[in-house]
Amino acid sequence: MIIVHHLENSRSQRVLWLLEEYGLDYEIRPYKRDPKTMLAPPELRAVHPLGKSPVIEEDSIKVAETGAVFEFLAERHDQGRLSPPKGTPEARAVTYWLHYAEGSAMPPLLMKLVFSRLPERAGALVRPLVKGVSDKAMTSFVDPRLKEHVDFWESALADTGWFAGDAITLADLMMSFPLETASARAGAGEYPNIADFLKRIHARPAYQRALERGGPYAYA
Repeated sequence: MIIVHHLENSRSQRVLWLLEEYGLDYEIRPYKRDPKTMLAPPELRAVHPLGKSPVIEEDSIKVAETGAVFEFLAERHDQGRLSPPKGTPEARAVTYWLHYAEGSAMPPLLMKLVFSRLPERAGALVRPLVKGVSDKAMTSFVDPRLKEHVDFWESALADTGWFAGDAITLADLMMSFPLETASARAGAGEYPNIADFLKRIHARPAYQRALERGGPYAYA
């Protein structure tokens, strides 16, 4: 049995979706965020020293980080369903997007979240100053960098509607979270190719089953 240590409203929703696409049995161990800080609970540190999600366990093997989890599950269970043949351009594209999703796409989204919340966490006397600094950082650096990525995604989806070839692959499941997050925080859902992509993945039966199993997910 596969165990998924699942944090609400997090990257681990993709893992549930992947397991549903594979039709695998799994057990969810749910964790809720602190309502004030929105951070993961300390109980996750008993699972992994960094206290992050997702973490999965299978056959006494524990795997953390979404990309590593995807590679581990694909090696064991994919059987050609979401992984293109090795050595093909599509397979190389999947590898790229699996790394890009966390390595390049998520940092500007995280910065946007942090800077947007800085003023509300500052004291009343310094809040105007903090807001000014935060707004300047957003307009001069964060938003332009984020727009570069959103434009990149829109272009990447232009030919087939998928990130790696003419059918859904691991790349699309991996990229779902950055696109969902950017749709909520940065208006990415106004781009036609991105909007169409999100509509199609959200309609997939496996995606819907993952939502039912995982509970509320703000980005769907």
